[in-house]
Amino acid sequence: MDLPAAANVLGTLGAVCWSVQLIPQIAINYLRHHATGLQPSMMMLWAWAGVPLGVYNIVSDFNIALRIQPQILTVLSLVTWIQCCYYQRSWTVARSLVAVIPIAVLMAGIQAGLIVGLRILKARGIEWPMTLMAVLSAVLLAAGVLRHYWDIWVHRTVRGISFIFVAIDAAGDVFSLVSILFQPTLDFLGIAIYATEFTLWCGIFICGAYYRLLPWIKKKLSGRSRDTTEEEPTSIPDEHAAMSIMLHDNPSSTSVFRTASRELTGLRPRTVIAL
Repeated sequence: MDLPAAANVLGTLGAVCWSVQLIPQIAINYLRHHATGLQPSMMMLWAWAGVPLGVYNIVSDFNIALRIQPQILTVLSLVTWIQCCYYQRSWTVARSLVAVIPIAVLMAGIQAGLIVGLRILKARGIEWPMTLMAVLSAVLLAAGVLRHYWDIWVHRTVRGISFIFVAIDAAGDVFSLVSILFQPTLDFLGIAIYATEFTLWCGIFICGAYYRLLPWIKKKLSGRSRDTTEEEPTSIPDEHAAMSIMLHDNPSSTSVFRTASRELTGLRPRTVIAL
């Protein structure tokens, strides 16, 4: 479908989503002066993913929004990465700048050189370098998301994963993917790039449902069952039995409230006899 206006709007929404997911994180890191919970490796993988993705989108003559989107991803990912190094590893400002500036310049130079070279090759009908750029960008984006899978596998929990962040990133993938559908020609490699990451984010949602939603549902159901049991009337043999209270050292296995007092030794049992 050749609808440039729709392609630009959807591509812009995809770029906005990819920006919105990281800008608040950068601000939060700055305000709280730490980056606990963030994975520097994921940020660096995403920063490098923007290089081949930018080359592919620009040489493929995608709409302006999709051309700018990888540059936004690379810049924001680098900023987040250097925040992790600054706060988590206690790097100085000078050391942080010395580390990140050469990396950013290297990425920009590689992308510019590849854009020029691949345009020449594409004009000559050589397509495999473009396929390589698509594969590299998909692999690097996927590797960043797979870092979450590794944490989930090791810790058997999704604690620490922001599902708002996941939803925004997945929405960016969807908008970008649909934007490609409105390009003059259907680009299957471009679709594969965004579809790969979106599929992996869906897997994170499934993990979240398994580790968070199912236990929550089970807890609610068991709570209702317990409430129903407690509401059932209990029979009292006689008034004298109801008036008596017996305290002893061996707590009943059916006791609801169990405190540390049962660990104490050397105390005499006390008996309170009903009047």
